[in-house]
Amino acid sequence: MEHLKPSPANSSPLTPLGFLERAATVYGDCLSIIYNTTSYTWSHTHRRCLQLASSLSSLGIKPGQVVSVLAPNIPAMYELHFAVPMAGAILNSINTRLDARTVSILLRHSESKLLFVDYFSKSLVLEAVSLFPGSLKPPVLVLITDDEVSEPLNASLAVDFIDTYEGLVGKGDPDFKWIRPKSEWDPIVLNYTSGTTSSPKGVVHCHRGCFVIAVDSLVDWSVPKQPVFLWTLPMFHANGWSYPWGMAAVGGINICVRKFDAPTIYHLIRGHSVTHMCGAPVVLNMLSNSLADNQTKLENPVHILTAGAPPPASILSRTESLGFIVSHGYGLTETGGIVVSCAWKPQWNLSLQQRERG
Repeated sequence: MEHLKPSPANSSPLTPLGFLERAATVYGDCLSIIYNTTSYTWSHTHRRCLQLASSLSSLGIKPGQVVSVLAPNIPAMYELHFAVPMAGAILNSINTRLDARTVSILLRHSESKLLFVDYFSKSLVLEAVSLFPGSLKPPVLVLITDDEVSEPLNASLAVDFIDTYEGLVGKGDPDFKWIRPKSEWDPIVLNYTSGTTSSPKGVVHCHRGCFVIAVDSLVDWSVPKQPVFLWTLPMFHANGWSYPWGMAAVGGINICVRKFDAPTIYHLIRGHSVTHMCGAPVVLNMLSNSLADNQTKLENPVHILTAGAPPPASILSRTESLGFIVSHGYGLTETGGIVVSCAWKPQWNLSLQQRERG
């Protein structure tokens, strides 16, 4: 037994990035992302992430440096959760609802070297960059365009942005050997708290921590293989409670959506047979007050995980009556996702049956 020492074969650093590599092997020809008329398979997503990681390295991004993103729940936002750390860098997801001053503070504090900017946030970011002191070099800017709502990188935009997101993907090497963490304690993401009680605080999570919380979140919610996950939870909120990595682990389909209201959610649920989604209690309130086409109940049950303050009993009852299976948990930016959940008790099933009969 004394010869059982750690070796590369038995002590590979834990990292959620390996989930994508496995998904490309196991679920390679299965859908990974759907966004409007765009769709990718897991082999496509794996290749695109490798190409983007390759381009980041070619731009001079070094291991341990910070790469930021300011974008809604679009495919680029999902891919960056893998591509940035695959280049050895640290992903910093910025809340799209912040003002220019706060964005500028976060970029300076994080010492971000490169910032991916969604087309609709370009004015916000340019204002944030203009607030940098003359002695500080702002991050290099890359524009995330959207075929349905934006234009390609023209001469005027090229003054501020070095390239587009798709431009970097296209220039990258699909055979790039991604940079594995030397230690599972190496940082993978840098997030900031909302700063509702004081100034925003930076939170660094390591590869091991994100691996553990991703697996734990799947187990605790009893997520099966190949679920259909609707992204109603912002990925900039604690990295979407770890589910960008979790969906790769189980080969799920990510339904991306730029912005939504209740009719949009119900339309996507019906159109893609959604099985799982997350959201704040306000999302439950939205859903409970509107059901598409005057339906009284969903055709198939949808699991929805909400977190934060428990929703009122009336909202929970109404949401469940529509066909949603509600789970409740609590987490923090500091914990990387949901760390406390309300475990369902068998006797509650009886209470539900009695309530329905009543």
